[in-house]
Amino acid sequence: MKALQLLLVNLLLLSIPLFGQKKNADYRLQLKKSNTAIIVDGSINDVGWEQAQVAKDFHMILPMDTSLAKVKTEVRMTYDDNFLYLIAVCYHSEPGPYIVESLRRDFSFGKNDNFLLFMDPFDDQTNGFSFGANAAGAQWDGLMYDGGSVDLSWDNKWTSEVKNYEDRWVFEAAIPFKTIRYKKGITEWGINFSRLDLKAGEKSSWTPVPRQFPSASLAYTGTLVWDQPPPTVGGNVSIIPYALGGVSRDFNNDLDTDYRGEVGVDAKVAITSSLNLDLTVNPDFSQVEVDQQVTNLDRFELFFPERRQFFLENGDLFANFGYQNIRPFFSRRIGLGVPIRFGARLSGKVNKNWRIGVMNMQTGKVEETGLPAQNFAVAAVQRRVFARSNIGLIVVDKESLNYTPSDDPQMPEYSQYNRNIGLEYNLASSNNLWTGKALYLRSFSPEERENNVVHAANLNYESRKLSLRWQHEYVGEGYTAEVGYVPRRNYIKLNPEAEYRFFPDNSSVVSHGPTISSTYFFNHAFEQTDNESYLAYNVVFQNRSNMSAWVAHNYVQLLQAFDPTNSSGDTLATFSEHHWNAWGTEYESTPNSLFTYSFSTRYGGYFADGKRLNLTTEMGYRFQPYVSISLRASYNNILLPEPWNRNEFWLLGPRLDVTMTNKLFFTAFMQYNQQLDNINLNTRLQWRYQPASDLFIVYTDNYFPEPFGVRNRALVLKFTYWWNV
Repeated sequence: MKALQLLLVNLLLLSIPLFGQKKNADYRLQLKKSNTAIIVDGSINDVGWEQAQVAKDFHMILPMDTSLAKVKTEVRMTYDDNFLYLIAVCYHSEPGPYIVESLRRDFSFGKNDNFLLFMDPFDDQTNGFSFGANAAGAQWDGLMYDGGSVDLSWDNKWTSEVKNYEDRWVFEAAIPFKTIRYKKGITEWGINFSRLDLKAGEKSSWTPVPRQFPSASLAYTGTLVWDQPPPTVGGNVSIIPYALGGVSRDFNNDLDTDYRGEVGVDAKVAITSSLNLDLTVNPDFSQVEVDQQVTNLDRFELFFPERRQFFLENGDLFANFGYQNIRPFFSRRIGLGVPIRFGARLSGKVNKNWRIGVMNMQTGKVEETGLPAQNFAVAAVQRRVFARSNIGLIVVDKESLNYTPSDDPQMPEYSQYNRNIGLEYNLASSNNLWTGKALYLRSFSPEERENNVVHAANLNYESRKLSLRWQHEYVGEGYTAEVGYVPRRNYIKLNPEAEYRFFPDNSSVVSHGPTISSTYFFNHAFEQTDNESYLAYNVVFQNRSNMSAWVAHNYVQLLQAFDPTNSSGDTLATFSEHHWNAWGTEYESTPNSLFTYSFSTRYGGYFADGKRLNLTTEMGYRFQPYVSISLRASYNNILLPEPWNRNEFWLLGPRLDVTMTNKLFFTAFMQYNQQLDNINLNTRLQWRYQPASDLFIVYTDNYFPEPFGVRNRALVLKFTYWWNV
């Protein structure tokens, strides 16, 4: 009851003025159907473009948001019965070649001259699609969520062409109506266009966007006005089969070579133009890029994001429920070391105000560990309220099928079921200055557990000069989320934070200012167990480089035994108390150069009156547009009393990206992790022989560093084909 009362208080705190007209409602681009064919070749000579209205006079976002853009950009759009077309003419501001990282798809935004389209088919300023390209022709596409974030893991079928001229580069695209989701009959879509020109050091957009927000912010879109309702797609079914062959061997355990041959299929069925059914049978994700490793000195489980394509479309309905460290649903729990047999997901928009998502996945059993076949189900519904806010409900269920615990004490025991139900309110004001969330969760398991609830809330204010943030969390001791990510339980957390920015005139510095933050953890008796107080000073330069320096004080009372090196097995005692101070610096170079770099330092105290030095750097060089080389390195030197003494951990990650064309890519990525005593090599060749259809060759090795030897290796050949029925 107290938890529900506190949730109601949080809702009242978040109930600030939320109504208001769309900020850039006066920016309207009229869209007319083309009566002639559009050929996607990077040329503006087609007759259809002569009849299209021009979006121009872009507004500068960075380095300042107080004037029109210096670089000139002109955009036109049209459509026919099957495609939505766009052409962007991006003029150069000064002589010299464009700046790009490579031809790699879904490139790093800040390291490439690029043009992006942000499209909100429901004009709800919350969800949408993004398409674009860099100046060399590499494509970018992603799903938009949370009013301004883009998930680049989404991949779909569309075509584009970039052509370079002496004074400009031109991006032309054809987006099939079958690729995007929209509601029949809606004739006004949210729309904005973003341009990044690194030579000029300028980011701009068609509509004015305050510099503290990304150009992707859907709160600041203009309006795409159709001359008639968009075409009805009709039958929209895509079948995506795959065939795979592979060979692997575990040298560490001296096992025989294992050969595999598999087939599977995905399907996409448009129930309506805005509601999609995804099906999968025997999916395989061997082509997914490996996780970037980190030196783990944390007391709790680390988080690695989902990369598997099937879980991504409208995945924010499930994955964004909760907070960074309070997630009732985390899709990487599904298929963790076990085969996924089949799955289905229904997701999308019912209308402008309602979104739904329902997913069901079935995994197979594993005889060696006694793990039974399991079913994972999650359902979420979201209702838009006020201008851009929403209320969401989620239900998560994990069931072990036909499971009886083994009598063998050596076999692990698994739960019969685990369920979660949650309610949250997401605040987003019409001008995006106020954002926040109020959350309530409860779990259910066969063993009745007390204190099995979570409630949390945050409120953020983000103006041009001042940022204020408040967050609190309460996680009960009995709360469990077996299909979620909740690394810590049984705590109360309070986190206030403030940041201020100064904008000097006529200076090489764009902005500078302090950030102050304090994070407190308490047990349920409200006795403090952790605190980090943090003060930083941040500087952003005209050339888009930035630096900061910080100092921090930490206090930790260990609630369980902990190895401060996460490698030796020796532990510090439960309830032991630790204090230390530390300082550090961070710097990121200008993205304009072919050679880019960043570094961070940290020096100060550590557990058990120890000392810790951390040096991290990332360097990259591009032979544009075909080759990009980078190196990420991290060094930790930890001095502790006996039995740990001195510990040194290196983490090295060189990477090579070769993009022969914007359809043929080769990536080689090596990681040496001294803490794990492992060297990992992953190489991947990808040939996109037609839109959304690929051939992958993936080779993976793991080695012992000393003495050098092979742990295991694998080679996989995978073929996928996207077939529109």
